Amino acid sequence: DLEPEGEFESKPNKKPTKDWPEEGRIVFDDLSLKYFPDKAADYVLRHLNIAIQGCEKIGIVGRTGAGKSSLINALFRLSYNEGSIVIDARNTSELGLHDLRSKISIIPQEPVLFSGTMRYNLDPFDEYSDAKLWESLEEVKLKEVVAELPSGLQSKISEGGTNFSVGQRQLVCLARAILRENRILVMDEATANVDPQTDALIQTTIRNKFKDCTVLTIAHRLHTVMDSDKVLVMDAGQAVEFGSPFELLTVSEKKVFHSMVKQTGDATFDALLKVAQKAFKDYILKILEPITNHPAANARIQKTFLFAEASKQKLLGGG
Repeated sequence: DLEPEGEFESKPNKKPTKDWPEEGRIVFDDLSLKYFPDKAADYVLRHLNIAIQGCEKIGIVGRTGAGKSSLINALFRLSYNEGSIVIDARNTSELGLHDLRSKISIIPQEPVLFSGTMRYNLDPFDEYSDAKLWESLEEVKLKEVVAELPSGLQSKISEGGTNFSVGQRQLVCLARAILRENRILVMDEATANVDPQTDALIQTTIRNKFKDCTVLTIAHRLHTVMDSDKVLVMDAGQAVEFGSPFELLTVSEKKVFHSMVKQTGDATFDALLKVAQKAFKDYILKILEPITNHPAANARIQKTFLFAEASKQKLLGGG
């Protein structure tokens, strides 16, 4: 018999507020994970210690089997976790599964659509008006497509969404996430199977609509995470590097991420490095924005930019 996952609803004294999480800060504290409860079961993640600030955009990379998807499974409590995951001061192990999972949006690699209407797929709990649904579809360029269906929002969708292309199904999932307005969004290799045009649309929409959210992006294609605030590099179930893409490409001692990007070829490496450098500057400015009127802050910004440029020249010059 399968063991129950856990309580569906939180206990009254543990139930989070309606607005939780307000910041989207995630702390993995000595997190280890396995998929079976017995002592002999192998750990898939080992002693992970990572703090993600609210609104940060985090890319998660690593070779097949490194533990990228397992990290997301731990977040949704789809595994046996040791240690803790704390979101905005709430230990997620103390929350009901509905309270936890309903507050984290996910766009998976294989888009999930259900047999039912388009409206049901966007809003299964009937929480939003038709106007809000049309707005979300317009954000992902699907409004005209759905409007041309025989019954609009009430049009039937086949099991698995087979009457839509893979790209369109992924955009429906994105529209669903826009509707929810959760503070945390997970992209689990969401653009791995879509065409370049849909990929670009998804990336642009994420930047615009989720700029005030914490976004975790698992990626095989490195270009999708080069403008992230930080990149988490996984290897054999452990976090081996964590920092801005630019820092990992220029000053990291371990060179794991550097070697992954280098394998794309020199021309691609140089192009991705430029993207990472711009993202690094933007990230520093974002951090220091509240204090930029202070003289010390301006000096720190200048020092950071000079360091970044020197690191780049050292890297490109081979020195």
